[in-house]
Amino acid sequence: MGICLKHVLGALLGAVTLLGSAPSIAQTTLTIATVNNGDMIRMQALTNEFTAKNPDVTVKWVTLEENVLRQRVTTDIATKGGQFDVLTIGTYEVPIWAKKNWLIPLDNLGSDYDVADLLPKIRDAVSVSGKLYAAPFYGESSMVMYRTDLFQKAGLTMPEKPTWDFVVDSAKKLTDKSAGVYGICLRGKAGWGENMALLTAMSNSFGARWFDEKWQPQFDKPEWKKTLTTYVDLMKAATASMKTWRCSTPASARCGSMPRLPPPS
Repeated sequence: MGICLKHVLGALLGAVTLLGSAPSIAQTTLTIATVNNGDMIRMQALTNEFTAKNPDVTVKWVTLEENVLRQRVTTDIATKGGQFDVLTIGTYEVPIWAKKNWLIPLDNLGSDYDVADLLPKIRDAVSVSGKLYAAPFYGESSMVMYRTDLFQKAGLTMPEKPTWDFVVDSAKKLTDKSAGVYGICLRGKAGWGENMALLTAMSNSFGARWFDEKWQPQFDKPEWKKTLTTYVDLMKAATASMKTWRCSTPASARCGSMPRLPPPS
């Protein structure tokens, strides 16, 4: 069995408006910083199509792992280094960076970009005071995925609303390491946007929160203890290499008879 806990949407930000308005009087180079997820790699395949229509524009891609990208992009934009013209970041950064005037509002994306067609929740997440500061590249949600054949073999039935206790118990019952069968597949690499995206989503289920109304950290509370204990229990039902798995690994891994859990990305 597996769980697909998708988190945070990717977004093209800031100087993305340059893509439609690069000056024709001189050669322009656009440097784009992006994460090395599958969707972003596929986006790069459209480069030739864009440059064919805009021969005076050169596109340079800087493709990095999630943790490295966040560090480099945050440092660059905070220090006004100007290394990147277009950035892919998430809903966490958009409102903070927009209020610091690190991003420009996307007021003129062209008549062929239907802002009204964006899902309201996604549009709100990348807007500040009613102004759009990011063009959403994709949105994500959470769902449960499981192997029906393995569930039947183990005599398990997936309830309509499974609890985390049920998930842990099922993962343990499905695990047969001697046969190369692992009960769950999830993100294990440390880092924000890596396993912390999963842990934050899990913590909501237990009523945990990062801070209280006075901004006091809440990580020593029972709700967080239950969250972390559950995560550790799940890791015990996973392959040892899971500790290095990042956002795209479970979705692309050859799990064989191992139930798959594509985690947040």
